[in-house]
Amino acid sequence: MHKKCMVIDLDETLVHSSFKPINNADFVVPVEIDGTVHQVYVLKRPYVDEFLQRMGELYECVLFTASLAKYADPVADLLDRWGVFRARLFRESCVYHRGNYVKDLNKLGRDLQQIIIVDNSPASYIFHPDNAVPVASWFDDMTDSELLDLIPFFEKLSNVENIYTVLCNSNHPYNQVPPAVQNSPSPGSGSLGAS
Repeated sequence: MHKKCMVIDLDETLVHSSFKPINNADFVVPVEIDGTVHQVYVLKRPYVDEFLQRMGELYECVLFTASLAKYADPVADLLDRWGVFRARLFRESCVYHRGNYVKDLNKLGRDLQQIIIVDNSPASYIFHPDNAVPVASWFDDMTDSELLDLIPFFEKLSNVENIYTVLCNSNHPYNQVPPAVQNSPSPGSGSLGAS
């Protein structure tokens, strides 16, 4: 079975960025805006490294952000040390719809039954709500473990033939994996045991 495509948002999903100095920033990225270079301070969400590494093993991962490339591209370079993102899409790839930047998954040229979008903003996936696995917006809570908690769910989802059988109309996707998949061992399970 071919790898499914996982579309992953950047801001407030994997990282939080600010123009205001952050003492414990993981990265500081210079971004030119209207002729002036500003420093952008970037915090990585807890367990983002483990999440990206494991998702890269299981899925064809695509970064899709409503942010501008001049900011998001250097952040992705620093964040993705393993080359997990097979493609990067930025604001110019979004559809501006009713005041929001929407990520149209049809632009990926893949079977929609094989695409998952992981995003903190419901407006981003308004065209494809049944492809979405929502995540809580993250800003600076270093006790957050949502990315780590999602890994077992995505391990199981990677083995499902059609993602809609799991995600369609589900409010709590963690509990919606079909029994046949729940009982099968996931490849490499336990290899990322974080404490």
